[in-house]
Amino acid sequence: MTDASPLSDRIALVVGASRGIGYESALALAKAGAHVIATARTEGGLEALDDAVYAATGCHATLVPFDLVDGGGIDRLGGAIHQRFGRLDVWVQAAATMGPSGLTPVSHADPREFARIERVNFTGVYRLIRSLEPLLRVSDAGRMIHLTTSLATNPRAFWGAYAATKAGAEALIGCWADEIENTPIRATILDPGRLRTQLRGQAYPGEDPMSVPPASDIGPLIVELARPDRTPPARVSLKEWLKDRPAA
Repeated sequence: MTDASPLSDRIALVVGASRGIGYESALALAKAGAHVIATARTEGGLEALDDAVYAATGCHATLVPFDLVDGGGIDRLGGAIHQRFGRLDVWVQAAATMGPSGLTPVSHADPREFARIERVNFTGVYRLIRSLEPLLRVSDAGRMIHLTTSLATNPRAFWGAYAATKAGAEALIGCWADEIENTPIRATILDPGRLRTQLRGQAYPGEDPMSVPPASDIGPLIVELARPDRTPPARVSLKEWLKDRPAA
């Protein structure tokens, strides 16, 4: 392991890797030496990521296109990782949705749309924990990084489904982290704050996207949290981490 490749030979799964924070996380992990397993619904986005990974590292990522609402697909993912790699060192949970309708009053939410948001943002996390924990236990320093939102602890009008399901995922991960305290696995809840992503553009269509920092700003922190030679915090925000980070 060197400073140039602190994640050499690590196996890293990024869920929701076809765009935004997931894409930039996957690319940063690959540049740091990890072999990236990238999942998302959008096969074209995964292929674009693989092109970027290959251009930067000379190696390909492992691409797994599937929908996070497919519980059977999540179970098969764990089995496939076990069969090919035998372990998992890093899991970045970046996939999330606020639904196609965007911001909606709670009383007006469409039940089917609400159910899909819940399955992606909450139940999908449970199914992934169930499938991936045995693989993380094999690692000498398993790392789980869950991307959250300030709305999980500070809910606001019209964000009901998104805020509630992200809050539920935080509680679930907190319970899980307590259960695995005596294992080499560590889970971190990461609030990225304001970054230039498609989801943010959906939420704030009138905002100038160039007034928001690029999603690539998350990369160095993702690598830091994934390192096997560091003990990551249980919770961190990109804003505070950047403020405390020594100037280059």
